[in-house]
Amino acid sequence: MRYRRSVERALAAALLIVAPGCRAEDSGPAARPELGLMGTIPIYWGEQAAFGDTLSGKASAHWARAQLEAGYTLRPLDTLSEQSLAGLDYLLLAQPRALGGPENVALDAWVRRGGHLLLFADPLLTGRSRFAIGDRRRPQDVVLLSPILAHWGLQLEFDDRQREGFAVLPGSGAIPVNLPGRFTLAAGESTCGVESGGVLARCRVGAGEAIVLADAAVLDLYEPHPGSSAALGWLLGESFGSGKSREGSPIR
Repeated sequence: MRYRRSVERALAAALLIVAPGCRAEDSGPAARPELGLMGTIPIYWGEQAAFGDTLSGKASAHWARAQLEAGYTLRPLDTLSEQSLAGLDYLLLAQPRALGGPENVALDAWVRRGGHLLLFADPLLTGRSRFAIGDRRRPQDVVLLSPILAHWGLQLEFDDRQREGFAVLPGSGAIPVNLPGRFTLAAGESTCGVESGGVLARCRVGAGEAIVLADAAVLDLYEPHPGSSAALGWLLGESFGSGKSREGSPIR
């Protein structure tokens, strides 16, 4: 994580040298909402083997970044805290690393105050990476978010008897999945609802909402499924769309 922070700072400085007068907020319409972005799936920087790959064009750029930037101003995050989440209404977590205790508290508090979260939580990531298993630059193969999911009344299960290969979720925006997990409601009171056989969960958390997908194949970097872009657009609309109700909408 220290390596990633240093790379991001150095890249930002280098970009300012290349284009001195250009600021991130000048690159798009002022009306674009800001979207926080964090996760081990390399949506923002792409897969980099070495420092400077982004500037040299050697990084494997992620197709989803352009789609996200068409509607949002991205704010890449490397940690979750009251300070890093300040001013954000929307947050996308793409197969995040295990969160520390203070980060779980900050995320829960942010959603409860009215934040809207789209979370990809894959129990067994199937997307290809240029880095070998064990390499810290590789997306995290197994998501480790039990504390925050349990706090919201969800349990993530995985059936290792599944056959690997893409399928499309019925009734949920035609989302392609590959070896997905399954959410069940934890014992006790839960403000979540599950659909599509438990692969998708919607949680009303205080004044905010979290949509959680027990798979991340829609964000595969290499050879994405033909329906991935449309599925991501549907998920963004469900999570952050201006037409969705912000108050008291029933959980489906």
